Amino acid sequence: MPFSDRMKEFFETGAQVSKEFVAKAGAKAQDLGEKGYKASKDILQKAGTKAQDLGETTILKLEIKQLEGQAQKLIGRLGTEVYSALVEHESPGITPDTPAIKVILAEIASVKEGIEKREQELQGRKG
Repeated sequence: MPFSDRMKEFFETGAQVSKEFVAKAGAKAQDLGEKGYKASKDILQKAGTKAQDLGETTILKLEIKQLEGQAQKLIGRLGTEVYSALVEHESPGITPDTPAIKVILAEIASVKEGIEKREQELQGRKG
């Protein structure tokens, strides 16, 4: 076989090997790209879920603080009402069934239930 034919065969074989190599490299790069995209997507979804969970936890904590503030105001109103009845109106007896007291106690109980409900939700998120 003449030298020129051998060189031609050599270059054709080299070109074929190069084409195969490039095709394999392209397929591998595409596979890696798809895996990277999927991993990035999973990470972003997990981060989004975590951010949403933190936001909801923060909202629950804020609601608890607001309800605690309401409870403090109601207890202050209760004290004012008791003082008024005892000192200003010289009421002989005040009980939980006294109309003004009963209303305030019911409001306090309602706020207390709201606090307990949100605290349970908060514990459920931590568990």
